[in-house]
Amino acid sequence: MPDRATTRRPTAVVLGASAAGLFAAAALTEFADVTVVERDLLPTDPGPRRGVPQSRHAHMVWSGGVKAFEELLPGVVDASLARGARLAHIMGDMVSRAPNEVWFRRFTTTHHCNLVCSRDLLDQVLRDRVLADPRLTLRQGTTALALEGDAARVTGVRVRAGDEEHVLAADLVVDASGRGSRAPRWLAALGLPGVTEREVDAGVVYATRLYRAPGATRHLAFPIVNVQANPAKAPGRGGIVLPVEDDRWIVTLAGTRGGEPGDDPGAFADFALTLGDPVIGELIKDAEPLGGVATTRATGNRRRYYEKAERWPDGFVVLGDAVAGYNPVYGHGLTVAAQCALAVRTVLRSTALTAPGTARRIQRAAARPVAAAWDLAVGQDAFYPGASDTPPTATERFLARFVDRAVETGARDPRALGALLDVMGLEKPATRLFSPGMLLPMLLGRKRPHLSGPPLTEAERRAATP
Repeated sequence: MPDRATTRRPTAVVLGASAAGLFAAAALTEFADVTVVERDLLPTDPGPRRGVPQSRHAHMVWSGGVKAFEELLPGVVDASLARGARLAHIMGDMVSRAPNEVWFRRFTTTHHCNLVCSRDLLDQVLRDRVLADPRLTLRQGTTALALEGDAARVTGVRVRAGDEEHVLAADLVVDASGRGSRAPRWLAALGLPGVTEREVDAGVVYATRLYRAPGATRHLAFPIVNVQANPAKAPGRGGIVLPVEDDRWIVTLAGTRGGEPGDDPGAFADFALTLGDPVIGELIKDAEPLGGVATTRATGNRRRYYEKAERWPDGFVVLGDAVAGYNPVYGHGLTVAAQCALAVRTVLRSTALTAPGTARRIQRAAARPVAAAWDLAVGQDAFYPGASDTPPTATERFLARFVDRAVETGARDPRALGALLDVMGLEKPATRLFSPGMLLPMLLGRKRPHLSGPPLTEAERRAATP
């Protein structure tokens, strides 16, 4: 009997085992045997690591991300909830002040929810799920050094583990190594021209301290409390109280140039009182801190327009923060990472991984969620002094004014709020803001007065007071 013909399963190498890399690996295992290359040694329990320097700060997954998580990894949201995460309704479980200083009413008629927990817990849930796949191999303590191949096709990646270097051959190499990506240098070494970059850096510094949740709040679903900075009043200062697992509050404060928070534990609560509204300072002034203050300064928005490159090699894709990193205050990084992985899967379900042009198709598909989050972030940060070499364009100024109107409308009209959250949650494109669901309330709706302060209930205020 003649031997049956066999078809070799394609191979893929993913650089980076943070969220973007894990999502990409999860999408790729349907089509290839995947090797994940990670410089760090990954923790076996929830905990910080060097490769995720912002893990101590507050993180949220927007509703578009929650949907993408479940589509990629069915059951992963429930797994997070079982370990202490929660789904917080937007705005029912939030007390939120917009950048234009308007407080949102706590409407409960929309479907939008944030997944809320510490970044350490979320990363552990993702690792447990993704790395258990038998089609995936993890190489820890391994550093990617350079791409193999030429300007037409990438054929693998050169890595170093300990004192040894070797090449991992692959049909597809995915760079999900984050803000420190060396893809521009690697592409230049293959003889490819540079790609267009843009940076908008509001000079934001983040300072985070962990607190024990005040005793009575542990028996409530205490709301997220969010005070966003106002770009029209530089320096901008804002902050968030994020109730997370194990009866803790992650409190992250932020300030732009000239108004940055420091790492002095004794000054942390006092700084919180200087935000646009003192509510966060009032909530934590008598709370019990759990440790010191962690700060981060690398918070600028930077985008590399790989999808517009004149020439692009087959066999290479860049995803996640390696394409675009955002000011973390907007909370879109994790959502974009998952949506980029969905873009990978969608392309590969109609096009062979090894076919000419597939990598370029993936790069262009991934640019869509990247662009949506980029426009939202830059639409605010570009207005801070010194944020960019070029001032906001006329279009950006118009859109910023329109978004302010949309926020003012959504803050007092639940129908408009639904349209606004569709966009802010990265569920629908920005054109949703020009739909009847927004325009009719904006132009014809009843003009309820805006709230004069944070809509905490009396029960919540009492519970937060020791």
